[in-house]
Parts: sequence; structure tokens; C-alpha cells
Amino acid sequence: MKKRFLFIIGVALLSSYSCQKDKLYPASATQVVADDQYLPFSTSARVVSQVLGLYSNMRSGQFYGGRLQVYNDVKAENWLNNTSNSVTAYQTWTQTVNSTSSEVLNLWSQAYFTINNCNLFLEGMAAKGSSVVGATLAANYIAEAKFVRAASYYALLNMYCPPFAKDNGASPGVPLRLTGNSVFASYDLAPSTVAQVFAQVVSDLNDAEAGLPLTYGDATNNTTRAHRNTAIAFKTRVFLAMQQYSSVITEANKIVSATAPFTATTGVANTMQTAVANVYKAPYTTTESILSMPFTTTEPVGSQNALADYFSGLGSSEFYLNPAGVLADATWKSTDARRALITVKNSKSYTLKYPGTSPYLDWAPVIRYPEVLLSLAEARVRSTNTIDAQALALLNAVRGRSDASTVYTAASFATPAAFANAIVQERNIEFLAEGLRWNDEWRLQLTIPSKNASIPAVAATDPAYIWPMSGNEQLYNKLIGR
Repeated sequence: MKKRFLFIIGVALLSSYSCQKDKLYPASATQVVADDQYLPFSTSARVVSQVLGLYSNMRSGQFYGGRLQVYNDVKAENWLNNTSNSVTAYQTWTQTVNSTSSEVLNLWSQAYFTINNCNLFLEGMAAKGSSVVGATLAANYIAEAKFVRAASYYALLNMYCPPFAKDNGASPGVPLRLTGNSVFASYDLAPSTVAQVFAQVVSDLNDAEAGLPLTYGDATNNTTRAHRNTAIAFKTRVFLAMQQYSSVITEANKIVSATAPFTATTGVANTMQTAVANVYKAPYTTTESILSMPFTTTEPVGSQNALADYFSGLGSSEFYLNPAGVLADATWKSTDARRALITVKNSKSYTLKYPGTSPYLDWAPVIRYPEVLLSLAEARVRSTNTIDAQALALLNAVRGRSDASTVYTAASFATPAAFANAIVQERNIEFLAEGLRWNDEWRLQLTIPSKNASIPAVAATDPAYIWPMSGNEQLYNKLIGR
């Protein structure tokens, strides 16, 4: 009887275990299993949230939300360092970065994280999402993903790769990853050439132009999401970096009228504001701001990423304007409205473009309409080797918006080369603290001037001219090569 009783208890325990083992090994609420991998693409709401998530990756403070602009500005000559803080671009400023520097690691990681999410999104749309949202919205969303991917690869080219002009893009570039990584595997991949990466950027931007809407119908989305003119404007930046000036002209002519006042006549009516100061205040959605990264109290950029924290004399006040940099340009008159965007604190100069204090909600500019105008002007001069009349009008439009007392004529410049240099310097003034100065020096292979007695000039032939590849990539990708 006792044995029978024990047997019954044993059966009961086994039965109980069988019924309760799901509690011992519960299904993960967050794991995406193979049969469920396209669940994020199962409804229209989920698909659009994926799209907005791509912009969130791009908006990271480690990327286009702040740090990329910071690195582009402080790598060049216009800023002096206040803090010697190694985690806030000090090594970029001193030209002493190595493969394990925080800026080198973090920008690389965020760029490829964004690229991978774009790749996974494109694959999800092909497998399921397009059928859920329909052809029109699918084309729009796919185009947005390709734009974000193109902008991410361009950032990698700009910081980690030799200029295209060095050897027509034959130098090693970065790994060109075009498929999504979602499981543990070997992802060894050799770098493509600079030319191949540029070609992919152009291809993605061409596809983006074809699929993006002309407008979203409201100013906020027209400023924070890519529309057709955004892709075109970005192409002018890319082709200028490749010194393919005829292509810059072709693209710019799509969104720049032949004569002043210059404006885009199709799609979003992009044009310059009457007053430059309007661009840097709420609601940040002027037609001049082709693309900006937005921030809110619930989605702030973070203090060590904020442009204000670096350039405005607020918070940590990481950098102040170099008196020997662009500030010293005698042609930049004291009456120029852009001079009013500079303030002096404790005998040091800072920008007022980002006036917001913590939590730092000023939007981060990515591309503004005056850049397209000056890119077109430069391309016309360099392609024709003349003091081109339209280029004069474009330069005068940008300078005249802030300084009506200066009007350039053909007699203002001794040679076309002097005219081209004046256009580059106008970009230096107009986009101060917006992340374009190193971009311009890099594409033209200009020497980075010395910033002080302890930081020598860096020539385009110096290994320190560009960043090394991420140490983490070198550790885990056996084919990286450098």
C-alpha cells in the first residue's frame, strides 16, 4: 500500500512539473523568433514607427544630433579648447585621436548601428511591410531609409577616409554593409574603395529622390524628415566632395531658380530667410532649414552632446572661438548680422546660434538652403574657370542677406581661383558652428591650420589628417585591413 501511495505521489509530481514547466522556462517577451521576425511590419502604425526610429538613430547626440557637427568644426581652425576633456572632442581638436579614442569608437558605432537598422528595415519592407502599407507609402518609407543610410555612409567617408580628390577614390574606404545583421555570426568584411562607397551614397540618394514625397504638407515634417528636395540638396554636398562640379550644377538647378531671389520652385519652397537669426529660434521650421535634428524635453540630446554645451559658452563651455580663425577675416564686417550671433563672455567669444540652456532643446542643423546656393556658385566657378555671373549673384544673395553693404562684382576678384576661395570663405562664415568647415578642408585637401603653438598644422598627406578606423572594428573584423 505504501509503495502504491509513493507511486501516486511521483506521478502527481511529474504531472505537476509537466503543467508548470512553462513557468520555469517562460517565453521571452522581447525576443523575436524566426516565425515572428516581421512582426514590426505587420501594421501600418508599426511600419511608420520603424521609419521614425531610423531618424531617431540619426538624431543621436553621438551622430547628426550634435557630435558629428562638433567634430567637423573643432577639427578645423576656428575653435580653441577650454576644458582638455578627452571625452568631449579634445583629441579631435589636438589631432591626436587613435583607434580607441572615444570619438572614433562612438561615431563609427552609431553610424553603423544606423546603417544596420536601415538595412533591416529595407529587408522587412521587401518581405512584408510594402504589402501592408501599399505601394505609395512603401516607396516613401523605403526612400527615407535609403536617405538615412546615404547620410550615414557620407559621415563615415568624411571622418575616416581620404578625400575623393586624392586619387579619384581609389584609396580604401569603409566596409560597405548593405544587408542587415540580426543574429550572431561572422561579419568580417573588407573595406570598399572610397569611390565605391561614394557610388553607393549617390545610388541611395538617387533612389531617395525618386521615392520621397514633394512635401509632407506641414513645416515640422518638412524640416525633420527627408523630402525630395532634401535628397537633392544632399547630393550637391556629395558631388561637391567628389569635385564632380557638373553634377553639382545639375542637382542644384533642380531646386534653385535661375535668378534672385533664389528659391526652389517645386516641392517644398526652400529659400533663405530674410533675417539669418530666424533660423536659430523656435519653431526651427523655416523653409531655409532643409533638414534639422529636433529635440524635446522627453527626447533631449544630452549635455555632453549638445551644440550649445560646446559652442555657446553654456554648461561645460568646451570650446570658444579662435581670435585668429574666421573671426579675424577683415572682409567679415562688424555690421554683418552674423557678427550679432557672436557673444563675448569672460573675454572669450562664443556663438549665439544655440542659445538654449539645459536640457538643450535647440535643433541641430544638418543642411540649410544657403549651402546649396554656395555649392552651386563654387561649382560654376570651378567648372568654367571664370568669374561667372550667376555665381556672383548667388554669393551676393548669401552675403547680402546679412551684409547689404557688400556687393561683389567681377572686378572684386583678380582670378577665378580668388573668387572660388571667397565662396569657400563665405561658407566658413555662414556655417560657423554647424559642422561644415572640416568637410570643406577635407574635400579640397586643404592643410588644417595650426590652432596654437602646441598644435601644428596638418597637411593632407599627414596620416593624422583623417581618423583611424575604429579599434573595435579592427578587433572583430579580421578583414578591415587598417
